[in-house]
Amino acid sequence: MELFWYIVLMTMLAGYVILDGYDFGAGIIHLFFAKTEKDKKAITNAIGPFWDANEVWLIASGGVLFFAFPTLYASAFSGFYLPLMMILWLLIFRAIGLELRGQVQNTMWEAIWDKAFGISSLLLALFFGVALGNVVRGVNLGHVVDGVSTHEAHYFFLPLWNPSFSPHAVELGVIDWFTLLLGIISVVTLAIHGANWIIFKTNSDLNEKLKQVVFILNFVLVGLVIISIAIWHVIEPNPFHNFIDKPLLWIFPIIMLTGLFGLFKVKTYKKHGAGFLCSSLFLFGGLTSTVASIFPKVLPSTNTVNPDLTLYSVAADEYGLNVGVYWFAIAAVLVAVYMYIQYKVFSGKMDDVGYGEH
Repeated sequence: MELFWYIVLMTMLAGYVILDGYDFGAGIIHLFFAKTEKDKKAITNAIGPFWDANEVWLIASGGVLFFAFPTLYASAFSGFYLPLMMILWLLIFRAIGLELRGQVQNTMWEAIWDKAFGISSLLLALFFGVALGNVVRGVNLGHVVDGVSTHEAHYFFLPLWNPSFSPHAVELGVIDWFTLLLGIISVVTLAIHGANWIIFKTNSDLNEKLKQVVFILNFVLVGLVIISIAIWHVIEPNPFHNFIDKPLLWIFPIIMLTGLFGLFKVKTYKKHGAGFLCSSLFLFGGLTSTVASIFPKVLPSTNTVNPDLTLYSVAADEYGLNVGVYWFAIAAVLVAVYMYIQYKVFSGKMDDVGYGEH
């Protein structure tokens, strides 16, 4: 039953990354490439009916984490308290940037909220990538100092960075050169993803330019992926052991590579949604490959005193997990119906669906 809920949680997180990921990416595109009012409107129209619903997946994932894996919830929400608060404020500023921009017809007012939307989206993409880097790298569980735990075995706390900026420091920080690399990969990936969504959902004058942007950024992404795989050995001496032991797991890297190489053909696709499908495959494959590589660990320990947090050590009682299945089935049906209606109503191009003008 622990494995079932783990799959549910990872599926929901992957859904959140794909769905809210195109919102973050659209914000990055808005920040760097939307020069005219028409371009800005096209981008906000593309995400307007969807962005707030997409964020619900993050809340729902937090609910499943709290219910099914309470020890991990307690550990992560205390240890990552500082970056989580920063993410919360960035989510707020991104939302009010979208909602308040159209309230006053003033150039300076609009410019302020445009920057709030764009910069918040950029930093959210960066921080979520850094967060994944922290899970891969691990944390100092129990806050071990000189070989002695100063806290309970599943607790820790991280400052934003440490003086050495190293992933091998005893006093780890949230940001070091390894986690920052994954953060940069996240920014590039979501910029591509957001551009593909804009191409998919609008007939904007930006679209041809964005195809060129996606094509160029994909070369950058390939280079970053190769670098990240190469230096993974610095963090984990045997990072591919799960793939060797369980060959079926290779399906996830294959999905990732299919999406990655499919993006090189973005200029030639006749269907505008093909590029978005490729970037979605890359995101799904990349996230699941990373998770599969550390399974069954959910939060590795960087010390030898306290053990890794694993799927089985952080799960709730078997009875609670079984009861939750019934409620989850009801919720899943309701969410599926809601998502179907939402994307059915707002199918097609969004150029004429105004957003933010009240």
